[in-house]
Amino acid sequence: MSHWRAAGLTYLQYVNIAARATRQALKADLKVAALRREEQTLKVAKWAQGKQGELKEVVATTSA
Repeated sequence: MSHWRAAGLTYLQYVNIAARATRQALKADLKVAALRREEQTLKVAKWAQGKQGELKEVVATTSA
């Protein structure tokens, strides 16, 4: 049995904990770059008659 499963964690919880620990162990200059990579943005546009409509930003989050 996996250690994370024996601890009662899901795989995603385990991976998130491992990623957080890795980011915290980085030196300052590398930590900034790693935090910038984890930013997420979702944009949506409606298409009508083969034309793209206005692009709207739905969510801008940082998962940490």
